Amino acid sequence: MPRPSKTTRRLVGPFNRVEGDLEITLDIAAGRVTEARVNAPMYRGFEQILSGKAPRDALVYVPRICGICSVSQSVAAARALADLAGVTPAPNGQHATNLMLAAENLADHVAHFYLFFMPDFTRPIYAPHAWHAEATRRFAPQSGEQTRQAIAARQRWLTLLGVLGGKWPHTQSIEPGGSARSIDAAERLRLLSSIREFRAFLEQVLFAAPLEEIAALTSESALLEWHAQDPWRGDFRAFLSLSQALALDQLGPGPGRFLSFGAYPQADGAYALESGLWQGGHRQTVDTRVITEDASHAWFADSSARHPLDGQTVPDADKPGAYSWSKAPRLAGAVVETGAIARQLNAGQRLLIDAVQRHGGTVYTRVLARLLELARVMPLMEDWLRQLRPGEPYCLPTPLPDSGAGIGLNEAARGALGHWLTVRHGRIANYQIVSPTTWNFSPRDGEGAPGALELALTGAPVSKGEDTPVAVQHIVRSFDPCMVCTVH
Repeated sequence: MPRPSKTTRRLVGPFNRVEGDLEITLDIAAGRVTEARVNAPMYRGFEQILSGKAPRDALVYVPRICGICSVSQSVAAARALADLAGVTPAPNGQHATNLMLAAENLADHVAHFYLFFMPDFTRPIYAPHAWHAEATRRFAPQSGEQTRQAIAARQRWLTLLGVLGGKWPHTQSIEPGGSARSIDAAERLRLLSSIREFRAFLEQVLFAAPLEEIAALTSESALLEWHAQDPWRGDFRAFLSLSQALALDQLGPGPGRFLSFGAYPQADGAYALESGLWQGGHRQTVDTRVITEDASHAWFADSSARHPLDGQTVPDADKPGAYSWSKAPRLAGAVVETGAIARQLNAGQRLLIDAVQRHGGTVYTRVLARLLELARVMPLMEDWLRQLRPGEPYCLPTPLPDSGAGIGLNEAARGALGHWLTVRHGRIANYQIVSPTTWNFSPRDGEGAPGALELALTGAPVSKGEDTPVAVQHIVRSFDPCMVCTVH
């Protein structure tokens, strides 16, 4: 009779190339992760900082939650204030805000691919593979040829945010009524030039193909046929080659439920990328009333599952059984995953739908979704720029009531972001933020259900002698964590 496998426990972290602090406790047996606990070890307290402030002060504070997704936080805060006031932004202001948000999100996707995710394939553990030298030439941190090109392209791209919003990060032009900064004719031409330059980088370096050619791929079989024509031409094909070599389509399966609040609202009230909960091959409507945050295993005094409008954020660093500063968001009690994969599934991206139906939410499909989103959103930005109307308002006056509540939902690069605001007597009485990484990197809830990453890490292979298993790193980075947005 074989002996049962011995279980060992390993603390992994802090992780490099991750925004903020992250630690993961792994239980390992027979060369596999059997259980994982994800710890966001840094407390920040923005929800308490905002308490008692004037409502508009949120527009100054929340962009400073994070230096790489500050526009996303600004947009969510502005939408919460707009909901409080019952105002709809001016069409020009809506287009300008969408342009700013899309510019930040696409910059994040490029940074994730070239600076966070692909460098892992240059690690010494992969040296025996025939492709290792080529991966190192392209993607080595700082010195990789493609990495240097991506850094330069991203740097030039972010100047677009300076034109649209005055500065980046911590852009202050986003308001409940639209954008406080209008765009004149000369600036519009400069913006179009920036968009065309970034499109050229995507088409020449990342995809080595026109964006429209990528958008025309509607199934995974079509993608694989396109890839096989020249497996190392362009960095998208290089990613596909590495995915096949390492079976990334089988690594890190998540909960199979994908949440999006909808991205880039238009003047007619629709979203350019539709909201929804994708599950079992179908999109369902999202009911935000059934969102809760469970603090059973978080270092907060109240352990009950509460809706964010009723949320409490009172630290208790000595709480028994807690292991993270992140709460556990749930949708109708269920664990969900969010991110570009959720946006593109709910928006009906046919290639991604086919890939997810075949493989589920895995390392491969998460990264694939970001790359497809780059190809899909860039043409949308060109359309929004053309829709700007010189001489028409960019921002509407927005008087705020002395009391009330507002909800601001947004799609950051990493997924569903929500701000819930309560105002009494002209001051913020409660402000709760649920970020994408809070959804993805949550601890267990009161029922013991693991969060999306904790679930995805279960079954990950661990080779002998690995202190920080490379498979674990691939899975973690496939979610593109932003821990500084996670920790309340």
